[in-house]
Amino acid sequence: MFKRPLYKIALKRLSEKRQFMQVLAGPRQTGKTTLARQVMAGLGIPAHYATADEPAVKGLSWIEQQWEAGRAGAGIDKKKHPAVLVLDEIQKISGWSETVKRLWDEDSHSRLPLHVVVLGSSQLLLQQGLTESLAGRFEVVPVPHWSFVEIREAFGWNIDQYIYYGGYPGAAGVITEPERWQSYVMDSLIETTVSRDILQMTRVDKPALLRRLFELACTYSGQALSYQKMLGQLQDAGNTTTLAHYLDLLSGAGLVTGLQKYAGARVRQRGSSPKLLALNTALMTAQSHYTFKEAQQDHEHWGRLVESAIGATLANDLLRRSELFYWAGKNREVDFVLRRGKKLVAIEVKSGRKKQDLPGIEAFSTEFPVTKKLLVGTGGIRLEDFLLTPPEAWLE
Repeated sequence: MFKRPLYKIALKRLSEKRQFMQVLAGPRQTGKTTLARQVMAGLGIPAHYATADEPAVKGLSWIEQQWEAGRAGAGIDKKKHPAVLVLDEIQKISGWSETVKRLWDEDSHSRLPLHVVVLGSSQLLLQQGLTESLAGRFEVVPVPHWSFVEIREAFGWNIDQYIYYGGYPGAAGVITEPERWQSYVMDSLIETTVSRDILQMTRVDKPALLRRLFELACTYSGQALSYQKMLGQLQDAGNTTTLAHYLDLLSGAGLVTGLQKYAGARVRQRGSSPKLLALNTALMTAQSHYTFKEAQQDHEHWGRLVESAIGATLANDLLRRSELFYWAGKNREVDFVLRRGKKLVAIEVKSGRKKQDLPGIEAFSTEFPVTKKLLVGTGGIRLEDFLLTPPEAWLE
């Protein structure tokens, strides 16, 4: 079975002396559960897995029951042995973090070597519980959408297949059946994430607006759009604050995000004109109703997929110490801007897509101290080579 590079990271952390709770956070269907089970098997010590992602509503007592099952593995023969407890989709239990904190602190006090792994598909809601109650007790292992490197190694896809079908491993086996593939993405991924990870887990006063915003973000992926223009497109009487909040929810669930305009050290009003970006191109193609061949023949559409694939790769795989932006000014544009400390990388994508704005790397360079200028596509770095390179490498 294919093991993601994250497997070695998670295995190494759990093999060390118990110090922190491990948190695997990322979108649905990116392999968090599979990864956790692989690590459980690789450690070769007692392990207990339980998930809160079931129809029956679970309370805090469920956490205590599962924790006791984990403790039993760590206390066999009344001796203390390392053991693992994996709690999946724990953010679905209201007030979970306080109970976990109490149990974790009890084990720390008694020096019980129970390694705890928490999994969650809504990173925004999971992070809220962590920062409120578990400060200093956890470390996060992000589990993002699959990269081209991983998809190619696991399924043998070429670059065009990855651009169109995106990075959902669960859908790889049905790409030869277009209608079945589309239904899987629409029903098992999009609808499940929106209805179960967002609408059921947080307050959304206008669920129809959130759904339309998601569709709009996929349609305009790769384009900067002000919230006022979004409201005009959505024909809703909402306000920009609500829209910005809903975009944050969609981003936290791993669906779409809004990149901010790079402004250097200057303070700029948050979210004035975010660049919309689908975090997996499958979210775009499943809703477009284009076949693989039709998408390739429509150069404008294919160009948007290419640019979105590049943006998604950068957004998904950058480490926490790095940031991703875009830049625009005076009818000139830089598709993506990477920043880590004082290092600044400007990226222009030549995808075949028609643009009103002109490439703006030179204009950007006169205003900001650019470390590196990259051209991806025709006349520059091959698309395949760019997607095979870890994003952090461009900042070295």
